[in-house]
Amino acid sequence: MRAAPTILHLDMDAFYAAAEQAAKPSLRGKPVVVGGIGPRGVVATASYEARAFGVHSAMATAQARRLCPNAAYLAPRFTLYREVSEVVMGLLGELSPLVEPLSLDEAFVDLEAGGVEPSAAVVRAVGERLRRDIRRATGLSGSVGLAGSKMLAKIASEQAKPDGLVVIEPGTELELLAPMSVRAIPGVGPATAETLRRAGLTTVGDTAEAGEAELVRLLGKAHGAGLYALATARDNRPVVAERDAKSVSVEDTFEEDLTDRTRVELELARLADRCVQRLRAAGRSGRTVVIKVRSYDFSTLTRSETLRGPTDDLGVVREAVRRLLDGVDTTAGVRLLGVGVTGLADYTQEDLFAQAAATAEAAADAERPQTAEAEGEPAPDEAAGRRPRRWVPGLDIRHTEYGTGWIQGSGVGRVTVRFEQPWSAPGRVRTFAVDDPALEPGEPLPLIRAAWEQPPEPSDPAVSPESAEPDPEPSEPGPSKPSKPSEPPVGPGARSDGQPSAGGVSG
Repeated sequence: MRAAPTILHLDMDAFYAAAEQAAKPSLRGKPVVVGGIGPRGVVATASYEARAFGVHSAMATAQARRLCPNAAYLAPRFTLYREVSEVVMGLLGELSPLVEPLSLDEAFVDLEAGGVEPSAAVVRAVGERLRRDIRRATGLSGSVGLAGSKMLAKIASEQAKPDGLVVIEPGTELELLAPMSVRAIPGVGPATAETLRRAGLTTVGDTAEAGEAELVRLLGKAHGAGLYALATARDNRPVVAERDAKSVSVEDTFEEDLTDRTRVELELARLADRCVQRLRAAGRSGRTVVIKVRSYDFSTLTRSETLRGPTDDLGVVREAVRRLLDGVDTTAGVRLLGVGVTGLADYTQEDLFAQAAATAEAAADAERPQTAEAEGEPAPDEAAGRRPRRWVPGLDIRHTEYGTGWIQGSGVGRVTVRFEQPWSAPGRVRTFAVDDPALEPGEPLPLIRAAWEQPPEPSDPAVSPESAEPDPEPSEPGPSKPSKPSEPPVGPGARSDGQPSAGGVSG
């Protein structure tokens, strides 16, 4: 434990949903849910407006729709989220060389390693400046926790949500932790919490008072001793700049159960392709191939095979996946499939037999029909710049006449598009045929301009409720022009009266 709160934990507020609200003026101040939008989708992030209705992450989208039917349900746009994350992580890197990213929207920072004076007043000033810099650079808000350990810094950031900062002063840790639920301690999941509850331990204070010996008796030596240390506010884990990935995996949930064996094989082959692509993009190889099969009744099984050496060869992975599937009965119906590679390494071991198999596999691929990509993932024709097979709510779109916008809903052969930009007023909604040749996939726009004093000319007929009909002439994002001093920028938290409904129809 440190004598000063020099470990910082940043957690962006409702990151995916907040990014969508910042990108779509008509959704600001309204409930937004990002995740799988199909009947078997799962919520990735819900805005605070949606959370007020009981919607939360990991909830089934179908349940979220029942709780909050008027929310905007959008597919995730990871390209945008990664771009924003890179900006945020860059700001953290300016504070210290020791930055430990946990996800796109969360990270620890060792301020002491960055030369920050170890005093509560100074680190608080650094945290406040960071929050201002993030808002200025991205238009989004983040919550900051500062403490003498990673566990307490994360607890502090949770207390700071949304859009706040909390500093836990050294010497106050035990008093702060005592009344908290034991689930606040990292590593305590539902099973451990239930074991402790049966022993009468429900709070962190109860757990600390029980003593190390009792916890070891209940949970085992390693888990019990570790839990006791954290319950007594002893956490010496360092901030690690590079976290070594343990596995690379992909999975898809299907809207209808797969019962055809050939279709299951094709889907697993496609997942193997995506998994190897991610493996190669990370510059890694792996030795153990894993498949995951979830049946219609939610029962899930995994099968794995350890190879002779680490590989990133697609033919090797596909062949292993095929062998693993041979021992699995899929006749009752499959709702989810996954492929993963573990035992990662930084080198590969050539396999001449696999190279021959890969050549044969490539020839067979040319004769196989293409399958649709999962929700939120670009289909092959989309990656090539052609029209995707279906328009998914929330994704970017471009019309040759009306400019840039986003898909609000689709169904019965029609697609509804709202034409607006992050810096525009809430936009006009128009409906087109799904095969309209004037529509094409678009690219995410930045959430905020480098200089708000020079907003771009409107590239679509975005209008405020008080304005007249939009100019039908198309316009491209062109040279910027100075704005009037009386026209303040529209920030992500701003609201406009008379906004159109955020809800849309998903097909």
